[in-house]
Amino acid sequence: MRALVYGTATQPFEPPEGAPELVRNLAATPCALQEIPDARPLRPDWYVVRPLLTGICGSDAKQILMDFEGDTDSAMSGFVSFPQVLGHEVVGLVEEAGPEAEGFEVGDRVVLNPWLSCATRGISPVCPACEHGDLSLCWNFTSDAFAKGIHTGTSADATGGYAELLPAHSSMLFAVPEGLDDRRAVLADPFAVSLHSVTRHPPPPGGRVLVWGAGALGCSAVAALRALYPDVEIGVVARFDAQADLASGLGAHAVFRPAPKAEMVETLAAWSGGVLRPTMEGLDGIPMCHPGFIDVAYDTIAKPETFEVEVRVLAARGTLVKSGVHPPARWEWSPLYFKEISMVGSNAFGIEEVRGERRHGIEHYLRLAAAGEVDLSRMLTHVVPLSEWQRAFTLVGDQAASGAIKVAIDPAR
Repeated sequence: MRALVYGTATQPFEPPEGAPELVRNLAATPCALQEIPDARPLRPDWYVVRPLLTGICGSDAKQILMDFEGDTDSAMSGFVSFPQVLGHEVVGLVEEAGPEAEGFEVGDRVVLNPWLSCATRGISPVCPACEHGDLSLCWNFTSDAFAKGIHTGTSADATGGYAELLPAHSSMLFAVPEGLDDRRAVLADPFAVSLHSVTRHPPPPGGRVLVWGAGALGCSAVAALRALYPDVEIGVVARFDAQADLASGLGAHAVFRPAPKAEMVETLAAWSGGVLRPTMEGLDGIPMCHPGFIDVAYDTIAKPETFEVEVRVLAARGTLVKSGVHPPARWEWSPLYFKEISMVGSNAFGIEEVRGERRHGIEHYLRLAAAGEVDLSRMLTHVVPLSEWQRAFTLVGDQAASGAIKVAIDPAR
């Protein structure tokens, strides 16, 4: 089968004139389109799926565009294996069933839940995290059932959706409702990521929240908040015009553009009613809101400069939810302890409670989207053939010029 393999020789690429650094990095990234053996069921209860569309996740883009900023120290390095076929945001058709696979028929249209947790590896009884529905916190991502990896595309064996075929366990598949097209179905994964951050750390009734970033995760967070917490006021920080337009269309009450940190604090204070407390005269510092009146900040960017602003504008005992992934760096965090702010990580998704009903986050999305309560169709801005994968990542690497928000790959072309 044809697949985009990461951890191999670099495929030749000539960056466009004047391209930003991330696009220029495609000329050096260890990634190439290759012919590899067809995907097969990894265990008897696995299927093979033929992807119809595979979304480009921010984590895939950071890896392929080499957006590391020099950071090489990651505790996650022991949870992956190479070479990899990336791509885990997948809608596809069941192509083949292993001899013990149950629940789906060949030809069924499905969305992928990529997490390689206990059930996928044949581990019984499952670990406490899986038993509780926290599949992304599974204890057994490095078990020897197959090559270690936390989700599809990070394991050398569980190859991903930038390919003509991929393997998947029955617990990793959800049927797509009739009437929900592929372009909306492929957005299930990013919505479920943001749903997890919102449902696990919800805003108070009538509260005020800040969503930093208006890419796929940020816009999904806005959609989840509007659907489930309609009385909450939402502010969004959007870097690009296309993102700002989409966030507004999804129901954000205010959209802000990034600015220097002190200016951002002042702008957000004016929006939220926070009382600014300037730093001592003569010091080059950033003011703080005390009291502040933003209850939760959902940070999909997770850079030091976003944290520094958020802890300054949050309410005392507010919550900063880190759902973005970025290399670590030092930041000035004195408001974190002074205002007793809770800073929490949010890792992907699992079984989520929505309106009193516990279901997988992807299943919640499929139901909400099929019912018309969530419409993210405008978020998918580009679909590119697998044969033109470098163009797809060029769109992601230069969003200012391309207007891209979510880019998907068509593995059949």
